[in-house]
Amino acid sequence: MDQGLAIELSQRALYLVLLIILPPLGAGLITGLLVAIMQATTQIQEQTLAFVPKIFAVLIAIGIFGTWMMTTLTDFVLEIYRNIPNIIGMI
Repeated sequence: MDQGLAIELSQRALYLVLLIILPPLGAGLITGLLVAIMQATTQIQEQTLAFVPKIFAVLIAIGIFGTWMMTTLTDFVLEIYRNIPNIIGMI
């Protein structure tokens, strides 16, 4: 395998991972920020109060964006499988 091709595949895979984790991570971040503001306002400092809403937000985001995430990942893997003859030809 050519070194440039390996680097390109690695870059595309890393970009894809960042793109796929963005919706659940963003939902958890926004929910955590809202819960922290609410806790600071009411002066309730309970750790489980911050943890449970973030879990639900991440699960909801995965439920909403799950099909897109799986389709994107499947397309990338199928593209790699289709290019196996080209990759082997470079060896």
